[in-house]
Amino acid sequence: MNAQIQKVVLNLPATADFVDIVRLNLYGIAAKMGFSYEEIEDMKVAVSEACNNSVLYAYGHKGGVVEVIFEFDEASLSIRVKDEGESFERVEDPSRIASLHDKELNDAQVGGLGFYLMQALMDDVHILNEAGKGTEVVLVKRLTRSEEKV
Repeated sequence: MNAQIQKVVLNLPATADFVDIVRLNLYGIAAKMGFSYEEIEDMKVAVSEACNNSVLYAYGHKGGVVEVIFEFDEASLSIRVKDEGESFERVEDPSRIASLHDKELNDAQVGGLGFYLMQALMDDVHILNEAGKGTEVVLVKRLTRSEEKV
């Protein structure tokens, strides 16, 4: 693969029916780059969470477009999921959120856990949102090569 950054851009309707297309493209790119099966599965879960946030919160029931950009070189894969709709409220300081350890299962808030999942599965996660301009979730996974793969 060339040292230069390559880019694949998808513009898809913001509906759940099209999340699989994003996952299939991710699989193809990540497999060619040399990511392991487990790493690819983790990335598929993370990108699904990012897409689902756009599908569920960005446009309500009006419909819209989600832009997904895969940028990659020989060392890393960056996935940008961008919408231009209304968005969810982002938490600036994760330490302000109360732990779930002292709560009953019924008291735990279900929504918003997708960001923690994305952070656990990817090397870097950035969320950029501006009022009226939508939200962009940037997921980055670096390729680690073992001695066997080299």
